[in-house]
Amino acid sequence: MEFINVTKVYPNGTIALRGLDLFIGRGEFVFIVGLSGAGKTTMVKLLLKEEDVTEGAVILNGARLSEVSLRETPYIRRGVGIVFQDFRLLPRKTVYENVAFAMEIAAASPREIRRRVPAALLMVGLTRKADVYPAELSGGEQQRVALARALINDPPVLIADEPTGNLDPGTSMDIMNLLEEINGRGTTVIVATHERAVVDQMRKRVVEIQGGAIVRDQREGLYEDEAAHGKLYF
Repeated sequence: MEFINVTKVYPNGTIALRGLDLFIGRGEFVFIVGLSGAGKTTMVKLLLKEEDVTEGAVILNGARLSEVSLRETPYIRRGVGIVFQDFRLLPRKTVYENVAFAMEIAAASPREIRRRVPAALLMVGLTRKADVYPAELSGGEQQRVALARALINDPPVLIADEPTGNLDPGTSMDIMNLLEEINGRGTTVIVATHERAVVDQMRKRVVEIQGGAIVRDQREGLYEDEAAHGKLYF
């Protein structure tokens, strides 16, 4: 995916992104960090084509999103798995049904659903919870269901928007380790977060946003730039 000189101005005059340039290659694991209001969520909305750029271009899986019609948008979104902070599970559907629903929307056959959903639940460690409803699960388990649902259609890109915001530290690392495992299988993983401990422990590529602009792009980075803040990390 690529952001090319992207500026986003909302109708009320708020400038969310300013001339942003960013390239993320296939199979990368990237943290997008910054304070609330820095522009992280706007980047996610642009990638999902929930918003359009004011200037510049966003390219996702080879498609220039500003040229994608409303009719074509659902097909573009199938190339992206998305996980949110608040899980967004369907409360009246079981774990199995929540994951299967994503395949049903994509018009998968019942046979394909029966084959792939159990494999997805096995990957996230929830085989024994297939018939359980979301309200009966812990927060970490609900996020695992959300991950399985996001990945069930084999998207090349997974975007996680504050995926550990509602989880305790131990559970947060469990989810991040699972994301790292998913990335190891070839999926590009992008995590928008303000969770300092998670970023510092993972030591992945870190892109820092301030005021809608990139101020740091660092390999094996920390949440804060130690050179800028006079800190040493071991």
